[in-house]
Amino acid sequence: MRFAVLLAVAAGLALTGCTSTYYKALESVGIEKRDVLVDRVDAARDAQSDARDEFTTALDRYRELVQIDGGSLETTYDKLNSAYEKSRREAAEVSERIDAVESVAGDLFAEWETEIDEYTDPDLSRRSRDLLRDTRQDYQGVITAMRRAESSMQPVLSLFNDQVLFLRHNLNARAIGSLDSELQSIEEATNALIGEMEQAIAEAERFIAAAG
Repeated sequence: MRFAVLLAVAAGLALTGCTSTYYKALESVGIEKRDVLVDRVDAARDAQSDARDEFTTALDRYRELVQIDGGSLETTYDKLNSAYEKSRREAAEVSERIDAVESVAGDLFAEWETEIDEYTDPDLSRRSRDLLRDTRQDYQGVITAMRRAESSMQPVLSLFNDQVLFLRHNLNARAIGSLDSELQSIEEATNALIGEMEQAIAEAERFIAAAG
C-alpha cells in the first residue's frame, strides 16, 4: 500500500517536472527503476484483464441482440452500445499502460548499461551484464505479448463499431436478423483477441513472479 502511494505521489511529480526528478523522488525512499517497471507491468496486466472482460461482455451483448426473441430492441441495443464504449475506453487504458511500461524499461536498461561500465571488478561486471541480458529477455517476452494483444484490439473494436453504427440507424427486427451473418466473424475475432490477452497476462504474471 505504501509503495502504491509513493508511486502515485512521484507520478504527480513526473507530470510537473522532468523524468529524472521523478526517479530521484522514488529513489530517495528506496524505490528503484526496477520496482517501477514491475509495478507498471502489474498495472498493464490489470488493464488487459479489465479489457478482456469488457470485450467478452460486448460479445455476449451482441449474441443477445442477434438472438433476441421479443422484448425491447432499444434496451438490448443500449447494453451492446454500453459494452462497446467500455471496451473502447479499456483499450485506450491498455495502450497507455503499455507505453508507461516501455518508458520506464528504456530508462532502466539505459542506466543499467551505463553503470556496468563503472565496475572495477570484472566478475561483478560480467554477472551484472548476464542479469541485464536475462531481464531484457524476460521483459521482451512481456512487451511483445502485450503489443500483440494491443494490435488485435482495434480490428475487433472496428467490427463492433460498424454493428453499433448500423443498428443506431436501423433498429428494427429486419436489421437485427441481418446481424446473424456477422456473428461468426465477430466471435472468431473476439475469441482470438481474448486468447492474445490471456497470453499477455500470463507473460506479465511470470515477469512479476520472477522479479519478486
